[in-house]
Amino acid sequence: MRQSLKVLRALSLLLITLWSAGCATTTINSGLQAGELPPVGDFTAENGLQFNIQPLSLATLPLPQVTRPNNDIYQLLASSKKMEYHIAQGDILGIVLVGYPDMAVAGANGYPVDQQGFVQFPLVGRVKASGLSVPQFTASLQSKLQRYLKYSDPQVKIINYRGNKFFIDGEVRQPGEFAIEDAPVSLYSAISKAGGVTETGDSNSIVLSRKGRNYNVGLQMLRQMGASGNQIYIQDGDSIHLNSQSRNTVYVLGEFGQIKPVPILEQGLSLAQVLGESQGLNSFTANAAKVYVVRDNLEFRRTNIYYVDMQTITNLALANRFEMQPNDILYVDPTGLTRWNRVINSLLPSTSAVRSLSGL
Repeated sequence: MRQSLKVLRALSLLLITLWSAGCATTTINSGLQAGELPPVGDFTAENGLQFNIQPLSLATLPLPQVTRPNNDIYQLLASSKKMEYHIAQGDILGIVLVGYPDMAVAGANGYPVDQQGFVQFPLVGRVKASGLSVPQFTASLQSKLQRYLKYSDPQVKIINYRGNKFFIDGEVRQPGEFAIEDAPVSLYSAISKAGGVTETGDSNSIVLSRKGRNYNVGLQMLRQMGASGNQIYIQDGDSIHLNSQSRNTVYVLGEFGQIKPVPILEQGLSLAQVLGESQGLNSFTANAAKVYVVRDNLEFRRTNIYYVDMQTITNLALANRFEMQPNDILYVDPTGLTRWNRVINSLLPSTSAVRSLSGL
C-alpha cells in the first residue's frame, strides 16, 4: 500500500513539473519573439500573411510619407471666399430712425427676423430681410419709409446673430454650436472659438462636413500646399470634427524602459524619438541587435519588417532619419539569457513544490 502511494506521489510530482514547464513555455511564448526570420526578402508566415524583411540602411530607408491633397481640398479652397454677411432668420436687428426718437421706443428690444425672413416695422409693416446684406436691407426699408416720412434715414445693425451657425466637436476644449457673425469665420478661428485643440487632439485630422459632403483636412497638409486654415471659410450649417491623436499612434512592445503608445505629433516622429519617449531599451533584458519596425502595406497586401542593430552607434543616425507612420509597431526582442531566466523563474516554484512533497 505504501509503495503504491509513493508511486502515485512520484507520478503527481512528475505531472506538476511537466505542467509547470508547460506554463513557463506558454508564458514565454505569449510574449513576443522575433523567432527565425530570414535576413532579407519575402516570406509567408504560418498564418498566411506575406512579409518583406529589410535590414535598415541608407539604401533601404523608406521615403518620408507625404500626405497629398485630393481634388476635394483644391475645390474647397477655390470655392472658399470672404462673403458679406447676409441677414438670416432668427437674427435680431437694431433699427433707429434719425429725427424720430419716439419710434425708437417700439424697437427697444430690437426687431427679430421671423421664420419667413421678414421684419415687422411700424408704418410699413412687413419688410423682407433674410438673404440681404445690411446695406441692402437699409436701402429697402428707406424706400418704403419715404412714403410716410419726410426725412427717412434708418440706421440698421445686427444686435444678435442667431441665424447662421456652425457646430464643432471632437478634440476641442469647448465643443458646441457657434454663431457666424458679420466677420468671416475661418477654419482657424472656428477652432479658436471652441477653445483650441486639446492635448490629445490631432490638427492634421479634421473632418469638415458641408451639405452632406465630408472634407478631410489637415493643417500641416494645407501648409505643404502653400495654403492655411485661414483660407477656408465656414458656412452656415457646417460641422467640424477634430479627431484624436489615438488615430495617429505608434505602438511600442517588447524590452523597453516604458511600454506605452507614442502619438505622432504635427511635426512628425522619428524612430530615435520613439526610443527616447519609451525611455530607451531595457539595459538588462533587451537584445539591442534586434530592433524591429512592423509596418502594414495595405496597397500591396503585405507587411514590411525593418530591423536595425542599435548596438552600433552609427545606426542612431539612421534611427533619426527613419520616419514613423500611424499604426507602426516597434518591437525589441529579449536576449537569450533573459528568456532562459524567465523559464527558470517560472520553474522554481514548481521545483520547490516537488521538494516539499518529496519530504512527506
